[in-house]
Amino acid sequence: MAAPRTNGIHVADANHDETAPLIPNINHHHDHHRHNNMTLFPIPHEGESGRTGFHPRHFLVVLWRSSCHISSLVNILWPFVPLALIFRIFFSESHPLWTFALSYIGMIPSANLLGFAGQELARKMPKVAGILIETTFGSIVEIILFVVLIVNHDEDDEEANLIPVVQAAILGSILTNLLLCLGLCFFFGGFRHVRQRFHAIVSEVGSGLLLVAAFGLLIPSAFYSALKSEASVVELVLGAGAKIIMPLQHDEFTLGKLEDDVLQISRATSIALIFSFFMYIWFCASSQHSIFDEVIEADEHRDADRLADMEKPKFTATEAVVALVISLVCVTALLIFLVDEIEHVVHSGVPDQFLGLILLPLVEKAAEHLTAIDEAWDGVINVALYHCLGPSIQTALFNGPLVVIVGWALGKPMDLNFEIFMIGLLVLSILVVGNFLRDGESNWLEGALLVIVYVITAIACWYYPNPDVASSNGLETLEMLNRTTTDALRQLKQLLENI
Repeated sequence: MAAPRTNGIHVADANHDETAPLIPNINHHHDHHRHNNMTLFPIPHEGESGRTGFHPRHFLVVLWRSSCHISSLVNILWPFVPLALIFRIFFSESHPLWTFALSYIGMIPSANLLGFAGQELARKMPKVAGILIETTFGSIVEIILFVVLIVNHDEDDEEANLIPVVQAAILGSILTNLLLCLGLCFFFGGFRHVRQRFHAIVSEVGSGLLLVAAFGLLIPSAFYSALKSEASVVELVLGAGAKIIMPLQHDEFTLGKLEDDVLQISRATSIALIFSFFMYIWFCASSQHSIFDEVIEADEHRDADRLADMEKPKFTATEAVVALVISLVCVTALLIFLVDEIEHVVHSGVPDQFLGLILLPLVEKAAEHLTAIDEAWDGVINVALYHCLGPSIQTALFNGPLVVIVGWALGKPMDLNFEIFMIGLLVLSILVVGNFLRDGESNWLEGALLVIVYVITAIACWYYPNPDVASSNGLETLEMLNRTTTDALRQLKQLLENI
């Protein structure tokens, strides 16, 4: 078997500097405390601020500089946050689209601060714990978005049916990371470094977990598609207040029972996917030779901006926590504003599928994408690749299934019965990305092709009808069949009456 690639770093050298796992063994833990009994773990040099407590001036300076030059430019959008609040309070009814637009733009610096604060806190942790914390805080925006959407869902009000938007947002988040973010990383990294090599374990673990997640997300939809024709019924209206419901095949297998079965399958599948996510976390946290220790830490030492980044002023632990609280409040408020105006945005002509699959994932992932692109530009391709695949894995295995469980707790029928069109996009995207990752190398052409695939997906979503018009995997298909059969029976009835 061929030796694994280490992006130019010898395996022995990489293992020599290996960071201890998040869950250390007892002897190592004991020796560590005997060596340093003042703290639970020493703060790495790249996370040491040299200060303690909270200093407002220093806090604002560090916040403005952010994680990279691109992210620092995002801070000029902070005025949109108070503007969104003003429009929400005073002009929400008269200018709902302005409220949505201002909240949408204000989400970018708010999410950027959340990601940066999580990164600053992560740098003060052991390597594995830090990466897991950074990834988690990068996905908090997405979790809040999903929860706000499902809380505002009202199945009795057709205008407030947000489940299709939630489902599109789940898959859209995965597609945005796999196609757009990864494509831009390959594209800009390829321009500066011509060709970048990444470790096989990053792509193998990422692609494998995504295929498992796609399988889990596909099952409820496939189950519904296979059995929906068996539960079809024909409704024949004989007159005012008189109608006959004629089952086509099995009168005991109704649409209601099929929908209930799909809901139960979705909930059981969600529990299984969440369990697999925690197994993945446990593997990453406890394995001495996981994706983090040999590959990512060694890759970070090749960062072109490593020395300059280490010398930059940093948040203290207190300032990082304060930044997290501020950003969480802003993100939650702005997402509530966004969700409340979705109805007006859809009425203005923006399709549900485009809103959920493209617009919402773009804004919630903007900060994380900028960080990943900057890492690829600096030659840290393994870290950039993980920041593309890691959030996709978390969305598929945890964030998406979590909203099903939250809907279950709230008594709302959130399921994993996605549109066949969207499931097809997900599976094809995973296959395309897996094919590009297979050779362990990236260049700007592969990045450009991934971005083009994303653009084609966005165009198709713009023209895809809303769920109340057409659906490839819902009740609308059955209703169309019912109407067609009913019209045929009505014509037959008229012929019989004329005889």
